[in-house]
Amino acid sequence: MVVDKRKYKMAINEADKELQIQVHGLMREEDTESYMGDFQETIGKVNKNSYTLVIDGTYQTTVPSKVVPQLEQILTFYSTLGFKEVVVVKPSSKIAQVQLRNALERIDFEGTLVDSV
Repeated sequence: MVVDKRKYKMAINEADKELQIQVHGLMREEDTESYMGDFQETIGKVNKNSYTLVIDGTYQTTVPSKVVPQLEQILTFYSTLGFKEVVVVKPSSKIAQVQLRNALERIDFEGTLVDSV
């Protein structure tokens, strides 16, 4: 485990060549600065073109409507980092799933959306 905070966890799985990020609960605007700092530091520890980025949103809850544009921006950002592959795990919340699906439809997301890890 590289980062273990209340709202998110980040881990490097060297055996599977995965950078795993798990998001918990509601990510607010004030959480994003800390998240992005930890994320930048963590991705600096792996060779991105040989690693898969796994974003596990299973425990993510619905985001406020004013944060939806940030969701689109972060998903676009993930796609442009040069990872071998980007995999997004759907949230268990049906409303959060719809928000995620809508955000992915509005951007040019080249990754994979899966039901579970």
